[in-house]
Amino acid sequence: MIRLFRQYLSVRKAAFVLGEGALVFLSVTLVSYFLLGRGVGMKAMLSVIWPQVLTIAVITQLSLYFNDLYEFKHTDNALDFATRLLQSIGITSIALAIVYFFWPGMIIGKWVFFVSLILMLLSLVSWRILYFYVIRNKLFAEKTVMVGTGELAGDILGEIRRRSDLSYDISAAITHNGKDEDPRQGLGRIPLYHGFNRIEEVVEAENAKGIIVALDEKRGVFPFNELLACKMKGVNIIDGQSFYERITGKLLVEKMPPSWLIFSDGFVKSRFARATKRVLGLSLSAFLLFVLFPLFLVVAAAVKLTSRGPSLFSQERVGEFGKPFTLYKFRSMRVDAEEETGPVWATEDDPRITRVGKIIRKLRVDELPQLWNVFRGDMSFVGPRPERRYFVEQLKEKVPYYNERFSVKPGVTGWAQIKYPYGASEKDALEKLKFDLYYIKNMSMVFDIAVVFHTIKIVLLGRGSR
Repeated sequence: MIRLFRQYLSVRKAAFVLGEGALVFLSVTLVSYFLLGRGVGMKAMLSVIWPQVLTIAVITQLSLYFNDLYEFKHTDNALDFATRLLQSIGITSIALAIVYFFWPGMIIGKWVFFVSLILMLLSLVSWRILYFYVIRNKLFAEKTVMVGTGELAGDILGEIRRRSDLSYDISAAITHNGKDEDPRQGLGRIPLYHGFNRIEEVVEAENAKGIIVALDEKRGVFPFNELLACKMKGVNIIDGQSFYERITGKLLVEKMPPSWLIFSDGFVKSRFARATKRVLGLSLSAFLLFVLFPLFLVVAAAVKLTSRGPSLFSQERVGEFGKPFTLYKFRSMRVDAEEETGPVWATEDDPRITRVGKIIRKLRVDELPQLWNVFRGDMSFVGPRPERRYFVEQLKEKVPYYNERFSVKPGVTGWAQIKYPYGASEKDALEKLKFDLYYIKNMSMVFDIAVVFHTIKIVLLGRGSR
């Protein structure tokens, strides 16, 4: 994997995405040449129409992305893939029709796009069949040896099996001779070797390029000499916690010693970065408040006319450094929602939600008044979800490192919000904290843009609201 803007990217997957974009570009170019350009030559034709071809390629890949066709899971099947691929082509056609309506000059020529669709579909299906073959046979995957077979090793192996496109092949596992580990936990068919004194031997036999040190307990058993010898031979050695972070985009907080947080890289919060984020938040929130004001009026009227109570809902939340602030949303529940129960998390199909509330929650429109919180400086566009003090005090006592999420401003959206469904329990809070701490550790402007872009996809697909 390569690291870019503090994010780890699979070289194999990056090559797949870029290759697919090149195939789409080539498909449209070839069709354009045979229909329009045989008299002038390929080079001369491409020098004129490349902006139009690039537009088709970009919109096509965006459609594939918005239909989750760059997320590879073991649960994927041919019917699901075909359905999403056809949806992507349909979205591409509609988007291009809109572009061509406003910018007629972007049209390449009559029938070019429709003929290109046939070649594009053949190319996309063939390219993905080839990629699935590469994944299934673990081609171009980095052979890696796992040192340790306890809970941490099991968590890592579980994530690798759930993510079929990860470019790692755990070819062997090595366990200590002691009794502090379950030597078969989650290993499956991976060969198991006993004794850390065999690390060099196993690495050479497997021709491994890396070692993951996934020991639940290192004191008294850490194989310094064996790992150092491998390091001197050019073998890449990575701590299990760091490897877990790299492949999942979250931190394994329940098994994470404070020393790992202290000595790991990241958690950089320079004054320049904070000032830039604040200026962008202030200017963009002001612009959106002005542009979306008519929508605010429509939603406020719909809420007011369909249920008793005010249109806006305000509630105290905990912000940066634990300071309280008042958060604003469009009201989506009855005004007496917590009179009998007291503070409780919202649940799926919550009976307290009004008819209009279901719609605005589904579309995430209920969150729009938080733009005022961003304008005031209580929140950022991207950050951990702001929680109520009632829940915060409980979670601080039960969830490790929970207080660290308040080292940054809460956000309208965030890494945890897009990677994990709405949380309604302490277990959910723990899972979301893993993503929140990963965001705080690796936060950057590029990361924020990626989160916002992914949020748009989730809103358009109507997923994850509650």
